[in-house]
Amino acid sequence: MNVVSARSEPETAADVTALARHALEHWGVRNAEPELLKYRENAVFRVRLADGRPAAMRIHRLGYHSDAALRSELQWMAFLQSAGVATPSPVPTLAGDLFVPVGIGTSAPRQVDCLSWLEGRAVGARGVPLDYTPQRAREVFTAIGRTIARMHNAAANWVPPQGFARHAWDFDGFFGPNPTWGRFETCPFLDDANRDLVRRAHKKAVAALSRHERSPRNFGLIHADLVRENVLLDGDTIEIIDFDDCGYGWHMYDLAVALYQNREEAIYPLIEAALLGGYRQERELTAQDIAALPLFAALRAFAFLGWVQSRVEGDIPREVGHRMSIIAADVVIAYLRGE
Repeated sequence: MNVVSARSEPETAADVTALARHALEHWGVRNAEPELLKYRENAVFRVRLADGRPAAMRIHRLGYHSDAALRSELQWMAFLQSAGVATPSPVPTLAGDLFVPVGIGTSAPRQVDCLSWLEGRAVGARGVPLDYTPQRAREVFTAIGRTIARMHNAAANWVPPQGFARHAWDFDGFFGPNPTWGRFETCPFLDDANRDLVRRAHKKAVAALSRHERSPRNFGLIHADLVRENVLLDGDTIEIIDFDDCGYGWHMYDLAVALYQNREEAIYPLIEAALLGGYRQERELTAQDIAALPLFAALRAFAFLGWVQSRVEGDIPREVGHRMSIIAADVVIAYLRGE
């Protein structure tokens, strides 16, 4: 699915909060005041359910996922949670539905769901240096690596229910005529020199990915967006949230994404070694897998260059989009040069 459509109504925080207030009635809650936490891909609220429990309510971007794809995301999250991977659990409506379409007035109905609340804090934030000691960073990223491997192990042993449908982070998902996050070539933040280098790196990545092994050993259901904000730390427990982009892809892509924001850290070699070492405690990585890490980092960068152009002025400020694009171009060019 190409997901570069513009956000539709409701546009303002007040509008989307009114929609959340209305949607809570499906969970038996009236006259509540949802707390808006994030308004990017989806609008995410902290809410209180009828029994007083906190929950996360998501009002989904219009047209981002089909009903079948959203249902599949929630089914996989529920399975992972039952398999011992700390993820939110879907909270059904009073009618037993995993999500409901909700609209106000003439606005197009939006998919709305509720997820159990997790108390962990994000491992880090985009653009903010980590504040861990080297020893603590080693512990945290080893635990993250082990958790990612357990997630991949669980997915490999799961038989999805009939009708399960998610997009794929495969060759076409990155380089097909309609990439999942859009085409990198039209990113407005690349100057001519960088655009030429990115095009050359694109040729190298296309050739490499077309030859890369794809088998049940290294390809399956993945999270696909393990950025710092989506990995929570609750004591020594790693919790994974925001499965909005989950789908079928190479396991190394999950690891490359988990490392991507940390590339500028002074202790990056320690972080990479800890993450890969933790993963290897639970699941095999071959020398070929490790050698492909720069390729998958470049794939993440290509995806970002496609993603950022449709989110500027909506989900993110223009200056943030520019900075993210420059970082992505640097990653892609480093891959081109074999760095």
